[in-house]
Amino acid sequence: AWLVRGNNVNGRDLVPGWLQAGRVTLAVSRLRSVTSGITRDELKSIVDDDYAHASYAARTEKVDELHAFLSRMQPGHLVVTTDERRLHIGEIVGDATYEPVAEGGPTLIRTVSWRASTLTVDHLPAELVARLRVARDVLDLTQHLDVIEELVTSGPTASFVRAQLPDATSDLAGRLHVDLVWLQECVDLLNDRPQLIFYGPPGTGKTYIAQALARHVAGENVRLVQFHPAYSYEDFFEGYRPIESGGFELRPGPMRRIVDQATQSPSVPHVLIIDEINRGNLAKVFGELYFLLEYRAENVELLYGDGDFSLPPNVYLIGTMNTADRSIALVDAAMRRRFAFVPLHPSEPPTSGVLRSWLTANGKPGWAAELLEELNRRIDDPDFKVGPSYLMRDAVFAPGGIERVWRSSILPLLEEHHYGELSGQQVIERYGLASLRARLDRSKPSAPEEAGDAAPRPD
Repeated sequence: AWLVRGNNVNGRDLVPGWLQAGRVTLAVSRLRSVTSGITRDELKSIVDDDYAHASYAARTEKVDELHAFLSRMQPGHLVVTTDERRLHIGEIVGDATYEPVAEGGPTLIRTVSWRASTLTVDHLPAELVARLRVARDVLDLTQHLDVIEELVTSGPTASFVRAQLPDATSDLAGRLHVDLVWLQECVDLLNDRPQLIFYGPPGTGKTYIAQALARHVAGENVRLVQFHPAYSYEDFFEGYRPIESGGFELRPGPMRRIVDQATQSPSVPHVLIIDEINRGNLAKVFGELYFLLEYRAENVELLYGDGDFSLPPNVYLIGTMNTADRSIALVDAAMRRRFAFVPLHPSEPPTSGVLRSWLTANGKPGWAAELLEELNRRIDDPDFKVGPSYLMRDAVFAPGGIERVWRSSILPLLEEHHYGELSGQQVIERYGLASLRARLDRSKPSAPEEAGDAAPRPD
């Protein structure tokens, strides 16, 4: 299927004449006589001579359009054109011909059998509308062939299956140990704006929840990438890479691959998870894709290649941000505007109840939750409170396990937070297990044993 633009061509609307004469045309004021079926290399040589005054980019675009009209378009292919907001669809029924004497100069002509219709662009899916806005005289629409064929068959009554995200379930909420209402809100946010970021301190389950939510809404159509300071546009979307035989070739990154996959299945959700999204140079990594995050129905010209690109509505992005390293402050207002932000803080729902829910579900003693709550009460900075995932492991409840995780994971994290402010010994005195257990013991004088005694210890 092909788009041939006939509206507002040099200030004129050619479409009424096309419909009456049963054809589409392409003005070639400087082109010598050419025949249908000409190869691209042959055409390039002719265009380089006949349009020598034009820039290299303009000549390349001209070659692509002429080659499509002359050789790639075949009898039986569908052709689409627009007139104001009306859409017209026909079938190509003959080879291209060159008309040297025509109004406006030499012209290429394709005979078309037009289908009567009263279609408007309002009947179309957003991704097809975006392609129709591309500023090209001839454009390949084959990726939307199924939609166009449905329009031919059903006309204004055509209906299109759009990607739908399934609602959150009690089973998923139970496995994540979060509230179902909160989880459904995350799904609703993705439906409203298909970009979402979970942010909070380490250990709050940001990546775990992102992966579980992505698999719930998109099944196997999930990819994950982790940003870092050296990550680039070429890594994320596409860029030239060396090949063994010498030279370079354009290779897709994870974003390009999931978009290409989503384009082939427009009714199926596809999710890209970007872990540690704030660790990358976002303006550098996203490039011109920045624009498409907010305007899905528009097109941009890509950094590499000569095609226009739009972001399908069935591609969803879920990012995670670690607030402990303060790099979230580097996220500019443009990016903040394009994503919905969902906090995950240890002292706030749903994270505040995760550990107790996990302990109950797995038959573990409640002292672990009491220790974590007491620890977080002593941490003034909300971005450095400790998440529950540090204690959601069976090894924590083995002999010496809680001491080991405190010594190797939690105290080093807090020493880094207080670097230059507190000594290592002062950190231990404030956040160590002995101090926490003593405080819990004083708060429960009637308890037969202190919280730490419930944890298996070596004799």
